[in-house]
Amino acid sequence: MDLSIRQAYETWGVEDFYQQQGATYRNPHEERIGQVLAQGLVDVPRGSLPVLDLACGSGEVTLALRQLGWQDIHGIDPYTQEAYLGRTGQMAEGYRFEDIEQGVLWGREYGLIVCSFALHLVERSRLPALVYQLSWIGDRLMVITPHKRPEIAPKWGWILVHEFCLERVRSRLYLSGNRPL
Repeated sequence: MDLSIRQAYETWGVEDFYQQQGATYRNPHEERIGQVLAQGLVDVPRGSLPVLDLACGSGEVTLALRQLGWQDIHGIDPYTQEAYLGRTGQMAEGYRFEDIEQGVLWGREYGLIVCSFALHLVERSRLPALVYQLSWIGDRLMVITPHKRPEIAPKWGWILVHEFCLERVRSRLYLSGNRPL
């Protein structure tokens, strides 16, 4: 693809971009994603609950977490399942953010949810419902983004505990206000 990802979003829209490019998608910031994960998770206990790699792409987060010693990692992405399988050897579930807003993951438990380069693309009006649902199934949420967005308000179920930025790739670690630790 000759266009930058940002240009492709503007040309096709986010959903059409991933429908067309999902099988071969690779995040060009993979190295920095691994670095901000390592820095942001240094004090996070592994625990017995699995990790959710939300909007898992081609497995950039899953592969970095494996290198950091995390093993029980589940991926979810409606567009990049083929790319995720090819790089991680695991199938990703195909749920969309809208499905999660509606409670499709209710009853699951994750020690950590990581969402890399995706939450800033969620419509601002939909973000509260999405992250609120996540606050009931995850102890911690790490958001990795190329922007200052999204801003996650405490009333949506998450308390910011750590922020780190490396070469314009930002990670924020939150604790759930709806789950006992």
